[in-house]
This record gives sequence, C-alpha cells and structure tokens, in this order.
Amino acid sequence: MVATGAAASPATATAPTRTRSLSADAWYDLRRRPLFIVAATLIGTLLVLAAFPQLFTSVDPTVGDLSRARQGPSAEAWFGYDQLGRDVYARTIYGTRVSIVVGVLATTVVVLVGAVVGLVAGFAGGWVDSLLARIADVFFGVPFILGAIVVLSTFRLAVGQSVIGISALVIGTIGLLSWPITMRIMRSAAIAARNQDYVKAARALGASPLRIIRRHILPNTIAPVLVYATIALGAFIGAEATLSFLGVGLRDPVVSWGVMISEAQSYLRTSPHLLLFPGAFLVVTVLAFVLLGDAVRDAFDPKGR
Repeated sequence: MVATGAAASPATATAPTRTRSLSADAWYDLRRRPLFIVAATLIGTLLVLAAFPQLFTSVDPTVGDLSRARQGPSAEAWFGYDQLGRDVYARTIYGTRVSIVVGVLATTVVVLVGAVVGLVAGFAGGWVDSLLARIADVFFGVPFILGAIVVLSTFRLAVGQSVIGISALVIGTIGLLSWPITMRIMRSAAIAARNQDYVKAARALGASPLRIIRRHILPNTIAPVLVYATIALGAFIGAEATLSFLGVGLRDPVVSWGVMISEAQSYLRTSPHLLLFPGAFLVVTVLAFVLLGDAVRDAFDPKGR
C-alpha cells in the first residue's frame, strides 16, 4: 500500500497543467478591469430599461396634454413635459428600447455581411479577393451622412408610418453603408490566418475549404470583429440619433432619443430640459459601449497584457 501511494505521487506531480483558451483568458482578465465593470453595469441597466420600461414608469409616452406643454421638471414629472404635453421621463425610458434595438440590429447586419464577405475574400484570394475588395471600396467611399440622406429620402415614402418599416429602413441603411469596415477587418485577419502552418497542414490532410474556414480560420479571426462590433454598437446608436435629428431617420410615432432630440431643437433656449435628458441618456449609452469595446480590445490583445 505504501509503495502504491509513493508511485502515485510522481504521476500526480507530473500531470500537465490545463491552459485556458484565448476567450477564457480574456474573460478572466475582463473581470478584473474596473473599466469593464463600470461599462457592463451601465449597459446592464440600460438593457433592463429597454426590456421592462413599464417597471420604471406607468405613463403612456404617446399621450399628451397641451395644457402642460413644455412645463419644466417637477415632482409630478421628473423630466418635465415636451411641446405636446407628453411626459419626457416616460418617453426617455421607452426611447431606450428603440435606440438600443436599432443599434443591436444594425450591428448584427454589419457584422454578418462584412464578416462573411471579408472571410471569403481573405481565404479565396486572387480575383475573388480583388473583386470583393473593390466593391467594398465603392461603399467605403460614400460619405455616411450623405449616403444615408439619399437612401432614406428615396425610400421613406415606401414604408409609410409603420414603426417596423421605419426602423427597418434605418437599420438597413446603416448596414448598407457600414459593412466595408467589418469586411476589411475580417479580410486582413483571414489573410494572416490562411498562411499559418495549421491551415497548410489541414489542406495537406485533405480538409475541405468549408471545414478549414469553420474549424481553423473563423475561430482565429473572429476576435477583432467582435471588438469592433462592441464599439460600433454605440456608434450606431449615435448614428440613429444623428439621422433622426436631421429629419431623415426615425420619426413619430416611433419613440427614440434621436426623435426626442430632433423635436427639442426648436425649444432649446426656452425649454432646455427637452434636450437635456434624452441627450444625457444618449451620451451615457454611447460612452458605455465605447468603454466596453476598449476593455474587450485590451483583453483580447495578448501583447497588451
């Protein structure tokens, strides 16, 4: 019995130490970053506001009373009333849902389209890469604001006053004009990955292109795209507000921060609270996603740790 115990000790001592994957190592690092904790807390709060606005206000954001038009903040209405006598606090809370949903869906479209095109271009190379890169350059060369104004002005009558139609048009416009950035990021990562030894070994063993992309290329190229997506989400929320402010984005009956800011521009001097509160929520949201993106980028960068 003693000999058996003595023989087991060296085996235990020489057991290989388990190593964490890049994603697990990044998550381990993220949990110890105050910047990530602050950003995640803010985003978590905003997501709760977006998912359950009725928990924070019982007021209908679309119902107004003209006798209370542009009244300032009070105990009855914490953020005051807008030009139509609607509760600004209720509209700000309910506007969280539309603004975040538009940002998330726009980011999803941009990441899916850009990542697929970039992955195909980077892995295939040759004339396929050249063709897809030139197509991306055409879209990349269009100024975002100008392109968005043209697209939204052209198709806004086709969607009418439907909330879903208006939102889908804005999401599609942002995706149409923003996917080349993701494409370039994924293309660069795919070109670097396809020249690695493990990809060459997989090809030598007869692996199909689809299997190589799924098992070897994609897992080693997705990290920079996810980092960009985190930062872009906040930028797209700001883009929606910008387009709504210019009068070509979301509009009534949609309740969003951009719509509220657009409606408040004519009353900035007399009723600054109409702009202050939705503007503050917008700034905090965009800042939270930018901070989260910075923390994720640092965590996924081995050279930075």
